[in-house]
Amino acid sequence: MSADNRATRIHLFSLRTVQMRTFHITWFAFFLCFFGWFGIAPLMPVVRNDLGLTKEQIGNTIIASVAITVLVRILIGYLCDRIGPRRTYTGLLALGSLPVMMIGLADSYETFLLARLAIGAIGASFVITQYHTSVMFAPNVVGTANATTAGWGNLGGGVTQMVMPLVFTAIVTLVANQALGWRLAMVVPGIALLLTAFLYWRYTTDTPEGDYKDLRARGEMPAAGSGENTLANFLAALRDRRVWALFLIYGACFGVELTINNIAASYYYDRFHLDLEMAGLIAGLFGLMNLFARTLGGAFSDAFARRLGLSGRVRYLFLMLLMEGVALMVFAQMGHLALAVGSMVIFSLFVQMSEGATYGVVPFVNKRALGAVAGIVGAGGNAGAVAAGFLFRSESLTTQAGLFYLGITVALVSFLAFAVRFSPAAQEEERRALEAALTERETVPVQA
Repeated sequence: MSADNRATRIHLFSLRTVQMRTFHITWFAFFLCFFGWFGIAPLMPVVRNDLGLTKEQIGNTIIASVAITVLVRILIGYLCDRIGPRRTYTGLLALGSLPVMMIGLADSYETFLLARLAIGAIGASFVITQYHTSVMFAPNVVGTANATTAGWGNLGGGVTQMVMPLVFTAIVTLVANQALGWRLAMVVPGIALLLTAFLYWRYTTDTPEGDYKDLRARGEMPAAGSGENTLANFLAALRDRRVWALFLIYGACFGVELTINNIAASYYYDRFHLDLEMAGLIAGLFGLMNLFARTLGGAFSDAFARRLGLSGRVRYLFLMLLMEGVALMVFAQMGHLALAVGSMVIFSLFVQMSEGATYGVVPFVNKRALGAVAGIVGAGGNAGAVAAGFLFRSESLTTQAGLFYLGITVALVSFLAFAVRFSPAAQEEERRALEAALTERETVPVQA
């Protein structure tokens, strides 16, 4: 462990330490949040027919599902700084399970829209996931830890594309009613979220040393209303142009992923005339790349930092985002199913490596307002998804054209990475911290 008890290694198959318990519980919680968040997406062809939705109405529900998350992510970042990630995550999981289960009560466009809006709040779980691993792991592995927990959580977006059609089919087999089938199917992720809230409360702590409440009681941490981790630090994060550059950058990678999660199954269903199960299976491949792609993004960010310092993390982020934009433009031009699937997988690789690279930079922007920075940047992902959503609600613009224009936008946004700069003093401080973590990693015996 480092001097502040942050882990300098990731013991992937261990649950003995609080750092690794937090690592595994937080990615699993985020995975289930993604499952509940996008569980309805692969069932949209059925919902469309049941509720008689138009393309514009479907586009509005897509925007609603990610719009509310912009605000909630900013709020969640502040709450993490103030009351700690353990209490924040537990509350979000418990409350978020309710609209997931209750979406089945929707009987019109308006009620369905409101349900998707409410469900979008659980997308803020990402901020807590990144915050919690950032305070648990040392500088030499924090990029990898952040990327892996986020990537395995994002994996839920791919798994739900594959699993929810199967859950729906199984339920329809029993009840012989598609309209009732999609409603009952959404109860499954809702119950899972509620159970995970208990696990998070029972088996994690805010930091390696304990909860914020206990640390403040012992005088080891400033009180919630004074000093660090208060509104002043939150406002400082809001004034930092690097935070807003990362806000836009994350919108160009995670925002794109959210958009693809919402439209992919319907895209393959309509364009290539596939059945619901096959369209969901193919769409799920996009999310399944999270199994390793985002981890690679974080690991390479750590590797670039070892060679080039903080500027190396930024240069790597630029390269990944530029390649994402190019790959998306190529995917948009594919008219043959096999080529579309192949180019989508490559495009997905760069999307998720860009996400990992972004949160390889975030922990170093403002450590006193880590939650605020993580929340604002995370909100950028959803803001990007909202903006992209308008490309896919118009009757006059094809999905292919929308994807191509989105690719051009991503390529242009990649140049904002060069606005993320660090002072010589900050770079030197992080260089020393990295060297200390690497030295300790070599001298402390490996634990099982």
